[in-house]
Amino acid sequence: MNTDALVNAILSFIIPGLGQAINGYKKKGIIMFIIALIIGIIIYIVKLGLFGNAISIIYSLYAAYDAYNTY
Repeated sequence: MNTDALVNAILSFIIPGLGQAINGYKKKGIIMFIIALIIGIIIYIVKLGLFGNAISIIYSLYAAYDAYNTY
């Protein structure tokens, strides 16, 4: 197990796109971060509650998975 890949995955779970940017995929990282912001704004405006939290967590998990695999 590569610890750098794991650290990047954790960082990308906390801030989607950060792990990708550290891995050298800056454009992909920025796009993933913007998508996370848009999801957060939509969840806040529509007040999706628990369903919105689930969507946010699923997207963060995807970002972490992607950061781990692109290392």
